[in-house]
Amino acid sequence: MFSKEESRQLKQLFWTSFGKSFPKKWILYNTKIKGFSFKFYFDNKSAHVSLDLEDDLENRINHWEKLNQLKSILLTDFLPDAIFEEEYFLDNGKEISRIYVPLGYKVSIHNKNTWQEVMLFFNEKMSAFESFFYEYEDFLKA
Repeated sequence: MFSKEESRQLKQLFWTSFGKSFPKKWILYNTKIKGFSFKFYFDNKSAHVSLDLEDDLENRINHWEKLNQLKSILLTDFLPDAIFEEEYFLDNGKEISRIYVPLGYKVSIHNKNTWQEVMLFFNEKMSAFESFFYEYEDFLKA
């Protein structure tokens, strides 16, 4: 078991290592679309990359409809293992819409032996998400 401080240090070390291993400026929150962001997630049980819609309900519905129009393209050309969840509840109870790609097996940020595979997964899947975004950015922003 790790103390909170040890866990915090391991998380910080992972993200620092990831940034050094893949020194790329990711889009993440800089989509220029309100409430539309890309995220990396890694904890002591799992890892995933996601596209989150967190704006007010009207904008969420508008963006979700556009993403659904592009769903077959996203699944065919970019991320065949993406999961679409129109109603996704965060741990804090907030409802968002999310498209995500989970790493298909258990990994832990506390286990350095899984870090390299998670970093490779993050790089591959987020790069595909970003390629999709850049290809359809004008449609998504309209």
